[in-house]
Amino acid sequence: MRPVIKGMCRYESLKDGTLDLADLALMNDSLDVMEENRALVAARQNHGK
Repeated sequence: MRPVIKGMCRYESLKDGTLDLADLALMNDSLDVMEENRALVAARQNHGK
């Protein structure tokens, strides 16, 4: 549901088969990378203070 909540796709697209599990996995992977990058940036900023 993260891609839907983050606005990457519509829930209906999951229900009607427009998107498949591979699409969902790719979106979830990209969200994981974005979150990890944000955490790394925050850690580096806090470390430098």
